[in-house]
Amino acid sequence: MQKETVRTCNLGGDLYLKMLSQGCARLGKNRQAINDLNVFPIPDGDTGDNMCLTLEAGYAQASPLQGASLGEIANAVSSGMLLGARGNSGVILSRIFAGLAKGLSGLKETDTDGFAAAMASAVAEAYGSVSHPVEGTILTVVREGADSAAPHCKESMESYMSILTHAMEDSLEKTPDKLPVLKEAGVVDSGGAGLLQIFYGFQDALLGIDDGGVESAPAKHQNVDLSAFDENTELKFGYCTEFLLRLQSSKVDLANFNEKVIEDYILGAGDSVVFFREGTIIKVHVHTKRPGDILNTCQQWGEFLTLKIENMTLQHHNSSLAPEPAPVKRKDFGIVTVVNGNGIADAFRTLGADYVVEGGQTMNPSVSDFVAAFDAVPAKTIFVFPNNSNIIMTARQAAELYSDARVLVIPTKDLGSGYVAIATLDTSSGDPDSIAMAAGEVASGVVCGLVAPASRDTVKDGVEVHKGGFIGFRGDEVLSSADDRVQAAVDLLKTLDAGSRDVVLMFSGAGAPEDEAGALCDSLGKMFPTTELIFNYGGQAVYDYIFILC
Repeated sequence: MQKETVRTCNLGGDLYLKMLSQGCARLGKNRQAINDLNVFPIPDGDTGDNMCLTLEAGYAQASPLQGASLGEIANAVSSGMLLGARGNSGVILSRIFAGLAKGLSGLKETDTDGFAAAMASAVAEAYGSVSHPVEGTILTVVREGADSAAPHCKESMESYMSILTHAMEDSLEKTPDKLPVLKEAGVVDSGGAGLLQIFYGFQDALLGIDDGGVESAPAKHQNVDLSAFDENTELKFGYCTEFLLRLQSSKVDLANFNEKVIEDYILGAGDSVVFFREGTIIKVHVHTKRPGDILNTCQQWGEFLTLKIENMTLQHHNSSLAPEPAPVKRKDFGIVTVVNGNGIADAFRTLGADYVVEGGQTMNPSVSDFVAAFDAVPAKTIFVFPNNSNIIMTARQAAELYSDARVLVIPTKDLGSGYVAIATLDTSSGDPDSIAMAAGEVASGVVCGLVAPASRDTVKDGVEVHKGGFIGFRGDEVLSSADDRVQAAVDLLKTLDAGSRDVVLMFSGAGAPEDEAGALCDSLGKMFPTTELIFNYGGQAVYDYIFILC
């Protein structure tokens, strides 16, 4: 680690890039410790991973723009994080940086006063992104940090950042006093802890401390099977075309230019459009058979910063995960859902899911993953079932970005609510809003119980939990605890009064041996003789057993 002479200076684009690089490095080194700040005593913490991947997406978008103004770099970071956001912590983090971008927009560089104003904008944007802000979270840490540092906005940037990080430290330490669930678990807020690491990195960069930083992600080169598109192949799918276009003052009146003229053109020239403007930069994603026409037309307004064109026939042929582009003709309704485990994915497809996004606890999909899923569903209206409370915000952010279909997110918080909501989905009315409302009402009444290994000793909801044992729970309430998973499952179903239910669906996870799962199913059948027990191999991670009570 090398320390250079401290030098007070204004904040420009290249220095902001260095701050981001150092922030990524600090966050990356502490990601597992942040993951471990999990209020629930099972190994499902992923806040550190989600925040790292979100911030790295922003840095990757901005790093090719070295030499650009501060406002342009900040806008590029915001755009990258918008599409790369994962989990609630990642979405809120992306909104913090969106607020910074708003505060820094149009600036070549800024002083401490300008950055302090941008921090106030970041706080407002973060709080505005959450319908019901909860104190004792990352929101509190960014707000109290910014408020405490604001009176020092006339001091040097180094001094301001030192005060800001110290205030964030104090706020983080006090989060358990504001959020009882943190105090009960004996941890501080994980999102706030991640944010503090990022700003430690900012401080390192300002002080000239080189902690390694991160490098721009190298381009990924695929081994393309050229036989998939030979001299006789018909171009059915077209090209996935993405670019960043910087508007040029020599071509348009930047102060009065309305980007809708470009958006309207793109919407008429292709499918699966994602379009937004950040400052003087236009970001476009479109599927088209004539990318050259689009590029030539768009060049009348500006010049390209980045450009990617991929033949989607090859793209689809070379990756089982690559979405097949949507045909022009669309059905009325489609379904996108998020699950983990091959068995569960097959079950959801059987119910009628058009596209299954691989994800769940510890592996939250990004906004761009959802956009790719929407691309693959040929429907006018797409219903999304996230099946995890930590994925709902990401799905909603993707829905706001997507313009090629109407996307409605049903806030399913667990696999059970998603399964029953899809199984009972009634589209006969033809009205998307009433269909979504009915699905949401069904989902809210579903009982889903889960069994998972305990990650630490604690007492939760009056239940004593021991590391190495297993717990049964519903939502965030622990209902059973035992030395083995079978007993935890039995006690859980007794507490949930499974015998009063008509049907209980059971999905065994990757951690549950096949013979054990079969024996458990037989035992439960005898224990609850009037309840129909349906057993499936789910193959999911984290949760050894999932029970859906209908």
